[in-house]
Amino acid sequence: MFLDYFALGLLFFVALVIFYGVIAIHDIPYEIAKKRNHPQQDALHIAGWVSLFTLHAIWPFLWIWATLYREDRGWGFSDGKKRELMLEGEVKELLDKVNDLNERLISIESPSEQASVTDTVKPQPQPEQGA
Repeated sequence: MFLDYFALGLLFFVALVIFYGVIAIHDIPYEIAKKRNHPQQDALHIAGWVSLFTLHAIWPFLWIWATLYREDRGWGFSDGKKRELMLEGEVKELLDKVNDLNERLISIESPSEQASVTDTVKPQPQPEQGA
């Protein structure tokens, strides 16, 4: 009689462990995504819950999706850091050019030079247009 109750208790225990284990497994891709600072963490979390209803049939795809992205290299299909450094250099060049042009514009339009230019250059009379 004791073995019957022990077997029944063991059966319930194993069923509960499997049930909670399946629920715990669904969140692994989301935890990977959080650790890697994945831009689509919320979508992975929701897809993990959806995978419970598909009996984890889509879980391997979620795991792949979560592990593809790394914060240091992005999706890994191209060298994003090298491109980012190139763009940063180009932006710095453009900012230098804009600052140089602003300085030139200020020097051209400065009030002291403006007054001397108007004194030396006298407006010439325009010919009248007759009808």
